[in-house]
Amino acid sequence: MALFTLGMRATPTALLESLVEGSMIAAGGTPGRRRVRGGGMDDRVTAGERVEVAPGVRLHVERRPGAPAGSSFVLVHGLASNLRLWDGVAEDLHARGHTVVALDQRGHGRSDAPEGGYDLDTAVADLAALMGVLGVDRPILVGQSWGGNVVLELAWRRPETARGVACVDGGIIELAEWFPSWEACLAALTPPRLDGLGLRELEARMRAASPDLPDRAIAAGLANFRVRDDGRVEPRLARPRHLQILRSLWEHRPSTRFPTLTTPALLILADSGDRARTAAKRRAEALARAAAPRLRSRWFAPAHHDVHAQFPGRVASLLDETAREGFFA
Repeated sequence: MALFTLGMRATPTALLESLVEGSMIAAGGTPGRRRVRGGGMDDRVTAGERVEVAPGVRLHVERRPGAPAGSSFVLVHGLASNLRLWDGVAEDLHARGHTVVALDQRGHGRSDAPEGGYDLDTAVADLAALMGVLGVDRPILVGQSWGGNVVLELAWRRPETARGVACVDGGIIELAEWFPSWEACLAALTPPRLDGLGLRELEARMRAASPDLPDRAIAAGLANFRVRDDGRVEPRLARPRHLQILRSLWEHRPSTRFPTLTTPALLILADSGDRARTAAKRRAEALARAAAPRLRSRWFAPAHHDVHAQFPGRVASLLDETAREGFFA
């Protein structure tokens, strides 16, 4: 795994090379080594492997083996995102002695993109299959945004699979409470058309839209795109598949899960300053806290929706402390 920063103002060619190098999964990527703080743990980190979760469908995964006394964390990204946005959290958790698995979901990042399966049920099945193949026993499932809904749903359906769940500005997303109809949701959340932009223009737009994100997070965001032979970009997650996932998220009702959720749950929520959105989150949080037998929450303010990429050290520290005090039992 190679790290790179946009603060160096790399040329599009150099940046593209960094993006390609940063995910060595393309046929035959081999494990690499890098040292982390602290001893007593396996210092290997896979540079990328492909794990079959369904016939003909392989997901891109990176694993960091930890110390025997540490916990296991599985990190799941959100819609139209990729595992690179978890890099800071993954490295910090690993440095604290934990085993960390991060994955690109179906159709995202370096994972396969089959024709179908872009819905919550399939995402849950993919995650469960991945854990089974890798032999990850009762980890703490951590999901951001849509990924939070995915890990919550898996823990609710199959509580024996996880010690706990942590939902990072997700898990409580119930779009039907935010929009009066699917059509209104679609109009508001349909992704902008970025196909055909040059890499420098895309970077500039991302920086303008999210000036509070560090260079590393911007670089991770750029990894959501591939660069065509003509030097223009296109999203790795095709637009129709993006909208299929969005529709599935619209149909999900996580509020119905909390009353019977037996897995300990941590909500990590971001207050971006948008009063309406924050008020909606606080209502959902209150309902979840009142309903779930074992649930706690922590707010980050001011914070970006991608709070895990904005403040990776703080998020990792919270996860580590919560695990060590025995909340995820």
